[in-house]
Amino acid sequence: MKLPETFEPCDLVIFGGLGDLSRRKLLISLYRLEQGNFLEDDTRIIAVDRLDETSDSFIKIAHESLTNFLGDTVEDSLWQKFSARLAYQKMDLTQHDQYSVFNDITDSSQRVMVNYFAVAPFLFKHICQGLEKSGVLTDTSRMVMEKPIGHSLESSKEINDVVESVFKPHQAFRIDHYLGKETVLNLLALRFANSIFTTNWDHNTIESVQITVGEEVGIEGRWEYFDQTGQLRDMVQNHLLQILTFVAMEPPVNLEAQSIHNEKIKVLNALRPITLENVNEKTVRGQYTNGFQKGKAVPGYLEEEGANTESTTESFVALQVDIDNWRWSGVPFYLRTGKRMMNKRTEIVINFKKLPHNIFTESYRNLPENKLIIHLQPNEGIEIQMLNKIPGIDENIKLQKTKLDLSFSDTFKNSKIFGGYEKLILEAMRGNPTLFISREEIEQAWTWIDSIQDAWQHSKEEPKPYPAGTWGPTASVAMLARAGHDWED
Repeated sequence: MKLPETFEPCDLVIFGGLGDLSRRKLLISLYRLEQGNFLEDDTRIIAVDRLDETSDSFIKIAHESLTNFLGDTVEDSLWQKFSARLAYQKMDLTQHDQYSVFNDITDSSQRVMVNYFAVAPFLFKHICQGLEKSGVLTDTSRMVMEKPIGHSLESSKEINDVVESVFKPHQAFRIDHYLGKETVLNLLALRFANSIFTTNWDHNTIESVQITVGEEVGIEGRWEYFDQTGQLRDMVQNHLLQILTFVAMEPPVNLEAQSIHNEKIKVLNALRPITLENVNEKTVRGQYTNGFQKGKAVPGYLEEEGANTESTTESFVALQVDIDNWRWSGVPFYLRTGKRMMNKRTEIVINFKKLPHNIFTESYRNLPENKLIIHLQPNEGIEIQMLNKIPGIDENIKLQKTKLDLSFSDTFKNSKIFGGYEKLILEAMRGNPTLFISREEIEQAWTWIDSIQDAWQHSKEEPKPYPAGTWGPTASVAMLARAGHDWED
């Protein structure tokens, strides 16, 4: 797909413009794009919601959101420029006749219409049908979908069928904001632009891989949604599996979207199924109990507001994932994610194999393995753990673990580090699908996840409790210990 050489102005329509996602992420990301001078002069931002607001009151709400999340960094002159783009439209998204208003407030002859679905998935059908009925869509119109795209393979297909009945495949952008993070994108450069890693990225040199996405927060008022979803479907199906595909995929032919999607799909197809026969060996699920975080007492999952005290929904998942192909044969990928963890942390740890013989026994009886640690948040960067000689003129050589630390903020001091949403919003406005998820990827991921979910239901084993403020149930430690591994904590 050939991309335009210059960005085109857009009518960015945010359905759910007063929602949490819009106020916490989208508006802030758009403001930062304005700050970086990435928005075309004629680009407009139209928030759509059911609440009785006006454009003036929405502009005040947007300013409050920016002030709350950015503090004193909201510049007056920049705000004036940004706020001039903002507008609000009250709508009941289930009433298809109301969508005709877009014929008056958007202009397809001057701007590309980009529709951002920041709403619950059950509204996707109404939005698509309403937009189609209004006649406002053109061949250049686009839509951006937030997760979750369904809660199973079947429901995912239903949503995608509805979307593709109105938007052609090249017009549909399925977003996972992790794919916009600098360190995830840097995996392509790290793996395929550096021979030291390109030639040592397989079962011959790598012992195991860990992917951790730890969240400090609990349910935070999302009980009804989360209890019907759980951590496996909320986090593993999208974020962790997407990270895994970037770590594990073969070199793409080029950086075109289809080339990258093809290699990611091959990885998803190679995931060994987790079924009733091996679910207890390959998975651990947990549910947090009351505990302490940063010295503050916090409630357990079943004590949260609105909780069903009989719930067996998992707030923690640890998996051993096996990839059945030549490159990764025998290399376990350990995935771990949970709420109320010790701290907020997202990282990838590549553990290299230990050397077969040790001549430095005075320092280490067993030489520790080298590690490549890729930090995605809170501080993006790359770290290599290795052994060096301790300086000195002693007779014997003594070794010490050291780190080669490449912090993005320190190394690229003159470059602004943007978040995932900024990058992906910009690419959606540009019409570049490379960093978005294809329908086939989503459906293959759901096929694998559904097998785990089905095995859990049939095994009838309840989630294991773990105190809030820890790294999950001890059973997740035991799962790695059986193979002689441990978590990078």
